[in-house]
Amino acid sequence: MIDKKWIGHQVGQSTLVVERGRLRFFAKAIGETNPIYVDEAAATAAGYADLPAPPTFVFAAELDSSTMFALFEKLGVSLGKVLHGEQGFEYFLPVVAGDTVTITSQVKDIYDKRGGALEFVETESTAVNQHGAKVATLRGVTVVRN
Repeated sequence: MIDKKWIGHQVGQSTLVVERGRLRFFAKAIGETNPIYVDEAAATAAGYADLPAPPTFVFAAELDSSTMFALFEKLGVSLGKVLHGEQGFEYFLPVVAGDTVTITSQVKDIYDKRGGALEFVETESTAVNQHGAKVATLRGVTVVRN
């Protein structure tokens, strides 16, 4: 069983410089067809300062840094037992090319179901831009099979 002492633990911080090429690649990878995600003129005509990040892109900062993988190592959880359970996003400001996004994550809850056969680790992350403005909150649930 995962020790509940980890509830409230600061997972770490990760930073991502948002680059146009990466935004275009991400948009293509998820099948996004709206031109604002790949064409600077379309983005600025829509009121953005530059290419906006498609939904879910800010999660890339957390993945790039491997902070979540380090968390599971601290918890004593084998990655072979981990399943992605849920992901949610709340946006406050757009993230655009040229921004630097820093994400700080924390364990919000740990609980089990089915007599401990399944354990759940809930995390919450706050994303801020280079100006210190909160741009998003990310919530995730990871399932650990025992």
